[in-house]
Amino acid sequence: MDTKLNYINGEWVPALSKETREIINPFNQEVITVVAEGNEEDAKLAIQAARDAFDSGEWSSTSATERGQIVAKIAELVERDKEELARMESLDTGKTVEESRWDMDDIAGVFRYYSELADKDGGEIIDSPVPNSISKVVKEPVGVCGQITPWNYPLLQASWKLAPALVTGNTLIMKPSEITPLTTVKIFELMEEAGVPKGVANLVLGPGHTVGEELATNVDVDLISFTGGLQTGKRIMQKASENVKKIALELGGKNPNIVFADAEFETAVDSALNAVFFHAGQICSAGTRILVEESIHDKFVDALVKRVKNIKLGSAFEKDTQMGPLISEQHLNKVIDYVENGKKEGATVVVGGKRPENPELQNGFFYEPTILTNCTTDMDVVQNEGFGPVITVEKFTTEEEAIKLADDSIYGLSGGVWTKDIAKAERCVAKMRMGTVWINEFNVYFPHAPWGGFKQSGIGRELGKSGLEEYQETKHIFHNLDPQALNWF
Repeated sequence: MDTKLNYINGEWVPALSKETREIINPFNQEVITVVAEGNEEDAKLAIQAARDAFDSGEWSSTSATERGQIVAKIAELVERDKEELARMESLDTGKTVEESRWDMDDIAGVFRYYSELADKDGGEIIDSPVPNSISKVVKEPVGVCGQITPWNYPLLQASWKLAPALVTGNTLIMKPSEITPLTTVKIFELMEEAGVPKGVANLVLGPGHTVGEELATNVDVDLISFTGGLQTGKRIMQKASENVKKIALELGGKNPNIVFADAEFETAVDSALNAVFFHAGQICSAGTRILVEESIHDKFVDALVKRVKNIKLGSAFEKDTQMGPLISEQHLNKVIDYVENGKKEGATVVVGGKRPENPELQNGFFYEPTILTNCTTDMDVVQNEGFGPVITVEKFTTEEEAIKLADDSIYGLSGGVWTKDIAKAERCVAKMRMGTVWINEFNVYFPHAPWGGFKQSGIGRELGKSGLEEYQETKHIFHNLDPQALNWF
């Protein structure tokens, strides 16, 4: 079994310590492969390579058109290797292979979108009050970027960071989650094939407390972009503040899905399931808080329960599998504790709430799709992100109460509103303090639209033009065409 290596300064290299880590399949705990286990020393080498590459000016002075062409080539290679990438992603994460195929299409779309934006901003001339002068504003790359990605959507989240960083002329060091690094290793192979120069993009495999910590604290890193949990994000923010580097944080959410009595009932039920149970609920924007108008509450819950009982758990590669396992034993235990704590708080388990009894699933980290009713906003199970296949259901009676409940959270990533009343929908979304709000839909995203949250869901935006601007500095240039002495002194 070949060991997957770090990629530093255009070379595939083992960890300096020679340490390695086994990567396991969460479906059956079998070892998929072995990868290098880097630490802060490997990170320092990668940072120096990125620093040297940026300071040389070769990549940033390459025309934006050429950088865009290289990123477009990455998109083509992702499409070429779609099946291989999807299989690797499903082995690594446990999600169904069909979901991984959708991810690969989205990833190619992200690289293509940013490739097309690469040469679209040549700066602007602004009016100057000084006669015989030119005043212009230009965008320049931030410099060396540290990028830390999560385990739930390894390659999708990597693409959100890699594509805008590359087209804007930055250099970078990426640290994927230590438990799901396979497709990130593969994308670096594809970037090398596409012609990304050595030193521009570097990959260090290893844990957050060594590799990630170095990226956050090292003074030669100009920006740190992190997607993951709130507590880790707070620590990165603290460490980055010591040298005042730019930060971009996407820290998850506890996302409300509001269903009014006049909603298209069957479609709202179907969407409520889709909003949570894809990838076993391990989605930052999962609609795990369902707020239902009291007059249809019982009917809506009954419909959900009936559908949930039929969700097929299994291998990512079985055609009829609808939901795979959780990512690890540690995370499985976290979800188990989350539900048990909810029960102690007074929530009622109406379906699920345990590991499946099917003997074929016992070696995997499976947990049954679960619905908790009798939930209120003062419960930890409602306030905290469970990151699993668990729905909490709350009741409301008025539009005002629905909005108050929805916004009663430290998070503000996303939310949804289901109603046939257009005016009501628009009133609701105007008051919901969230980065993305859907009307009669949930969890739709695309590269053109910005993604990020209010409150403790993060800082900054990915995707869209905003995602590009995260990797740019704004410079004002004033040119006096007819300088005259002031003779003050």
